[in-house]
Amino acid sequence: MRTSRVLETKFLVFAVAILCLLPACKVNVKKDANEKDKRVDINTPIGGIHVSKGIDPRDLGLAVYPGARAKKDAENQKGANVQISSPYLGLKVVAQEYESDDSADKLVTFYSEQLKKYGNVIECHGKWKGKDGNVNVSHNSGKKSGELTCDKDNSGDSIELKVGTEDNQHLVAIEPQGKGCKFALVRVEVREEGDTI
Repeated sequence: MRTSRVLETKFLVFAVAILCLLPACKVNVKKDANEKDKRVDINTPIGGIHVSKGIDPRDLGLAVYPGARAKKDAENQKGANVQISSPYLGLKVVAQEYESDDSADKLVTFYSEQLKKYGNVIECHGKWKGKDGNVNVSHNSGKKSGELTCDKDNSGDSIELKVGTEDNQHLVAIEPQGKGCKFALVRVEVREEGDTI
């Protein structure tokens, strides 16, 4: 199934609500120096949700383009590390937006090479989705994960480089901005019962 930012948010809110209602639920919130939430851990006997705003670039599985800067909004970096775990299903999404003074073509060349170590790279074109890139995720219990594909409308200024399968993928979204560009690195892992992330 194709997920969107709205669907992911609704799922996360629903999962948090269910887990918080369970007995023996433990919630731990760690704050940064400015008293802003930096990491939230919710643990229950049947699973947990862990969300942190700051990410370790190594969790993306790709090098950060030389000279790139982590993109920030008014208060925070535009990135997150989200993990949902239970004995039956696990999901890990790590995403971070960056900006570079180099052209989109240079980033496409750099990340095409980086992504080759994970398999066959596909190049898609469309509208900018950034770290909310067009991520395909399926939950087909007992079935093999599907191949990644481009949108039906494969046109636009934004470029997405994808590699892997629906359950284990890397995505780089790049959008030209004047002489430079903004880009997002995304890592998605889905675990079925018995697998580990």
